[in-house]
Amino acid sequence: MDFSLNLGALDEGKLAKIDENKLYDVTVVGSGPAAVSAAIYAARKGLNVAMIGVKIGGQVLDTNEIENIIGTISTTGAKFAQTLEKHLKEYEIAFKEGHLVKEIKEDGKDKILVTDDGKSYKTKTVIMATGAKPRSLNIPGEAEYVGKGVHYCSTCDGPFYKGLDVAVIGGGNSGVEAALDLSGIAKSVTLIEFMPELKADKVLQEKLAEQSNIKVILNSATTKVNGNEFVENIVYKSRETEEEKILNVEGMFVEVGLSPRSEVVKDLVETNKIGEIIINPENNSTSAAGIFAAGDVTNIKQKQIIIAMGEGAKAALGAFDYLITKY
Repeated sequence: MDFSLNLGALDEGKLAKIDENKLYDVTVVGSGPAAVSAAIYAARKGLNVAMIGVKIGGQVLDTNEIENIIGTISTTGAKFAQTLEKHLKEYEIAFKEGHLVKEIKEDGKDKILVTDDGKSYKTKTVIMATGAKPRSLNIPGEAEYVGKGVHYCSTCDGPFYKGLDVAVIGGGNSGVEAALDLSGIAKSVTLIEFMPELKADKVLQEKLAEQSNIKVILNSATTKVNGNEFVENIVYKSRETEEEKILNVEGMFVEVGLSPRSEVVKDLVETNKIGEIIINPENNSTSAAGIFAAGDVTNIKQKQIIIAMGEGAKAALGAFDYLITKY
């Protein structure tokens, strides 16, 4: 799929068009907080930097309120993405927007990145900052009703459910945040959590308790989605009593974690059992020389914006050290 935009029509700042005939020092794959941080830090080291990604902001664009970035008391995902883009444009970085890297091939010490439009770009080092995608429940009816009542982004699709009854599956930070977002739109929100207690931060749980139209069901597994063209109800089962119940809802938002977008390098670098790229925490290097990684695509436990940005900076510095000592 081609998400490309005409960079010539935008306020590019110092951004340049990517060049197939150039050998870049660093190419960052991705365009979220980790990727932008990596690109900026690499550029500040005087390196020739390219970046390839779909849209500046990445997963942040699916987030509504953000209150955990130190120095920024409160913002939204869209506004934060704008600040990332503004900062990126202060540097002479070659940016290919609207495309994905589909293959990475080794060429001696260098790497060749092939994008979804068939173009190839050569680089000395790669920083993988491709983030993660929502994990599905893999239950009957889920795939059938994606976009027809089953969703994975409350910020994106929540407004379609104004005045309706919805469910959120998952009691971690993302699930509770989704329930809070939806409580101001939907008639009612039912949050179903697999474990006996919510896993979200205390401050989020306190906000959840203040909302009169949010109901929480704990220790229960969502087992099926039913509908007729669109979702009509979901089935959940108590893990304690094995009793099954039906919940009538028009929409269901799945918030049960993320799967790393590491497919393009799965045969090049070492990953763990869930596909996260394993990195050396000192410099974000991987098992493959010249390939570094940062952010939610890695095995770093904490998946937070501020941590991803720090990891992106660390990966850039790691790539710089590699170029001056080992390349």
